[in-house]
Amino acid sequence: MSTINPEHHTKIILYPPGGILMWIIIYLELITFGGVLIAMVLFSKDEPDLFHQSRLLLNTSFGTINTLFLLISGFFMALTVSALKAQNIQKSKLYLKLTMLGGLLFLGLKTIEYMGKIDLGLTMGYNTFFSFYWMLTLFHVIHVLVGLVILASVLRTMIKKPETLILEDVEASATFWHMCDLIWLLLFPLIYLVF
Repeated sequence: MSTINPEHHTKIILYPPGGILMWIIIYLELITFGGVLIAMVLFSKDEPDLFHQSRLLLNTSFGTINTLFLLISGFFMALTVSALKAQNIQKSKLYLKLTMLGGLLFLGLKTIEYMGKIDLGLTMGYNTFFSFYWMLTLFHVIHVLVGLVILASVLRTMIKKPETLILEDVEASATFWHMCDLIWLLLFPLIYLVF
């Protein structure tokens, strides 16, 4: 069992996991997504039938399964940090791999969903609902991709140089990953269930 770098382990009580900068990014992302979701709701008031009929063209099962993929992935991310705090690098690596698997499964199913929409001609220009659908979900997919790159970097460090691993860096990556979960938990019900 390797030990993680003790640098930055002492924190003041007001210091959030992942650092202040990460939380500023999260707030900005939530404001951005929130603004677009509010715009979607406002546009839906002008075209309620169009939004309802368009929503019925979505695969709610895919959306639900993807929600489970991200929630389970977030659970394993929490276990990753917990195992790392307990100085158990092996368990932490396993949990991080399971976290990444959840993200990859999400992307795989989302790709299948996207291909189905494209085959039916339900692209961004199809109508107002699908413009919002593509804008919001693609922006979220980009965040998941960025999150996976960050997690892959952490995993690489865990495997190759665990002694250089800093807990704060892992917490920052976990915070970003949980933000992806949170954003999806806002998108899923509004896009797949409400309209």
